[in-house]
Amino acid sequence: MNDSQVRRELRWLKAYAVVSTAVLATLSLAAFRQPSSNAPNSRNQPSQQKQRFTEIDVERINVVEPDGKYRMVISNRPRSIGPIYKGEPFGYAGGGRPGIIFFNDEGTENGGLTFTGSGDINGRYRASTHMSFDQFDQDQVLNLDYADENGTRRTGIEIDDRANVDIRAMVRERDSINEMSDTAARNAALRRWAEPRNGVPLVARRVWVGRDVSKAAVVNLSDPNGRTRLRLVVDSLGHARIEFLDERGQVTTHMP
Repeated sequence: MNDSQVRRELRWLKAYAVVSTAVLATLSLAAFRQPSSNAPNSRNQPSQQKQRFTEIDVERINVVEPDGKYRMVISNRPRSIGPIYKGEPFGYAGGGRPGIIFFNDEGTENGGLTFTGSGDINGRYRASTHMSFDQFDQDQVLNLDYADENGTRRTGIEIDDRANVDIRAMVRERDSINEMSDTAARNAALRRWAEPRNGVPLVARRVWVGRDVSKAAVVNLSDPNGRTRLRLVVDSLGHARIEFLDERGQVTTHMP
């Protein structure tokens, strides 16, 4: 092969390299390019990228609305989220609530599902499950709970009343009181903070249905101040009774 043939072959190789590189770059960009949200699909709806996974390991998943507000957060313990009010953190930091936290249309937390459970080498253990639903701009009013410590077990459903007080304002007020240096004044202010608002307790348990630590099946019905007034019990031996209680918690009438 003479010099002119060698130069001609080199020119073809250079041209081939340039064209191949351009084609590869174009294909790579097309593969990773996100489809436009305004491009219509066959059903005249915005086209969205959809991925399918057989299995995925993840420490946290944030489900968000188009404007970025949280709708649901699924996480392990270290990456769990703290309380959120209209998109803003408040109250305390995250890191202690493994499970699922729900949020309303305004990006405010309104319930969740959390769970724990661990034992030691001596056979002692603690376990819990908590599912709750919150009053608007307040705390939980419907709960499903399981708590177990070395066999001392309590499981039940609880329905609460809460005062119509904005939870973030309440927490800010409490945190401000806790910063007071005078111990006596701080404790007095905290007692006033916990008092009913307009005659309504901050929280009052109205209904509890479950199995208590004595292994009894119980239904407790309470007044608006959270004082149990009617109790239905089937104890651990299978004996049934109905109790009526006064405001001090004393049984006034029972059957049988």
